[in-house]
Amino acid sequence: MIGNRIRELRKAHKMTVRELASAAGVSTGLVSQVERGLTDPSLETLRRLSAALGLPLFDLFRQDEAEEIALVRRERRIQVRSPQGGIEYTRVSAGSARLEVLEGTLEPGGASSDERYSHPSEECVLLVNGSLVVEAGDGRYELGPGDSCTFDSRVPHRYVNEGGETARFLVSVTPPSR
Repeated sequence: MIGNRIRELRKAHKMTVRELASAAGVSTGLVSQVERGLTDPSLETLRRLSAALGLPLFDLFRQDEAEEIALVRRERRIQVRSPQGGIEYTRVSAGSARLEVLEGTLEPGGASSDERYSHPSEECVLLVNGSLVVEAGDGRYELGPGDSCTFDSRVPHRYVNEGGETARFLVSVTPPSR
């Protein structure tokens, strides 16, 4: 499914596989394998591809046009996970909304990315269970259950779980991140 969508979007942008790979900083072979469904891309690869296409990450999964009222059933949520960092996101909001709401889980010792990442949005994270550190700019903000942190996502940031249990949190992003 994701490979077909990436191919569709690449063609709509009138890009060759080589041009998309170059813009995303990945190999031509990787893009080709993803488009043909021969490999599952990592979260970092999906971020790079979506940025090269100028789209929010979860737009790679969007199939339907915007609805006036959109219901997202738990079992129909789109999931993205990164085995390296122990993070998983499920999109709670509809794919075509101007507000993106994600439910995240982060395993002990895990991080949302290797390096701090920025995108042109505003972000609010609410910790539901466990503990979470928000690294944003030069700051380090420790959250406990019920704590939240709002920031300009253009500031390089990431989430880190230094605790001993899985962290569960909600992230609201507007406009949806690219």
